[in-house]
Amino acid sequence: RIADFQEVLGEPTVALPKLRDLCFSGIPFDGGLRCLCWKILLNYLPLEKALWSSLLKKQRDLYSQFLKEMIIQPGIAKANLGVSREDVTLEDHPLNPNPDSRWNTYFKDNEVLLQIDKDVRRLYPDMAFFQRPTDYPCLLILDPQNEFETLRKRVEQTTLKSQTVARNRSGVTNVSSPLKTTPNSLSEYEVLPNGCEAHWEVVERILFIYAKLNPGIAYVQGMNEIVGPLYYTFATDPNSEWKEHAEADTFFCFTNLMAEIRDNFIKSLDDSQCGITYKMEKVYSTLKEKDVELYLKLQEQNIKPQFFAFRWLTLLLSQEFLLPDVIRIWDSLFADDKRFDFLLLVCCAMLTLIRDQLLEGDFTLNMRLLQDYPISDVHLILKKAKELQDSK
Repeated sequence: RIADFQEVLGEPTVALPKLRDLCFSGIPFDGGLRCLCWKILLNYLPLEKALWSSLLKKQRDLYSQFLKEMIIQPGIAKANLGVSREDVTLEDHPLNPNPDSRWNTYFKDNEVLLQIDKDVRRLYPDMAFFQRPTDYPCLLILDPQNEFETLRKRVEQTTLKSQTVARNRSGVTNVSSPLKTTPNSLSEYEVLPNGCEAHWEVVERILFIYAKLNPGIAYVQGMNEIVGPLYYTFATDPNSEWKEHAEADTFFCFTNLMAEIRDNFIKSLDDSQCGITYKMEKVYSTLKEKDVELYLKLQEQNIKPQFFAFRWLTLLLSQEFLLPDVIRIWDSLFADDKRFDFLLLVCCAMLTLIRDQLLEGDFTLNMRLLQDYPISDVHLILKKAKELQDSK
């Protein structure tokens, strides 16, 4: 199989239909094949190999530019505040109510940042990977000469401010010690020494920059579950030249993937043809075609697809299985030329594989089965989904 991949990837122009066929059955980890195939399948790398190096250089430079504009410059402005007075003009001071004020933007961004921070710290808690330091910390940001406010400092300051001043019920302000933080807050995670950063901090930066560049959607809970497997795959690439740029490459692949699935995250589109409700209904209409008995049973118990399929579809099953299995499922999903039609069949396969239990179970039992899916063998699920696809 590795030789087959090498042959397709060795051509001056990659034959996309061939590559899709190969990837659909799972991509070997060896030699960084998966990282490379995903970058092609997610339209980050063009099919002409001669264009790769110039494109990668351009995109990675652009990402450095984003870091400078969205993380470093606001951080410098904040750090200068104590030193230089010219920043604090009447037009732009922290209490300026003008919505265009830089400060206003800064505080708004903080709300988004805190939400991202809470979510990325919890990424795959059963794996140590995201808590570990990265081999390639971002030097632009971690240069010890820097005095500016990094995202890490920004979160600490914002969290500490909100924690230290707690009003008790009679309205007396009670300044508690920031060291006695509530469990589940910053104390739960060791802060890495200066000059190091954990993988989850890289994911935080990717999501923060995405939110800044896409104000229409900004950050929605669950995006962390989409970026996690992408970043993990690129940051564990055996080829160090690629691995070093995992952050920038993940950012662009995530942006491309979100362009295809972002409608799932936009509440106002829920009921449109591109929204999530339509897709959830499609799971049921497909099930009705494939297994009418099971479909009627779920209908009769009033088990709506919203109760389980919302998470399956929106997060591309990333919450239902262990990370290596999620990555295997994504090989097939990314290889699907109709883009995620196969995901509907995977959801149907998951239902039909537990049909006997569902047909016997009552509402409570069935909800438990669907919200904590019992089968962990993803090869079995993908095989079944392929059978459903072939039986069309």
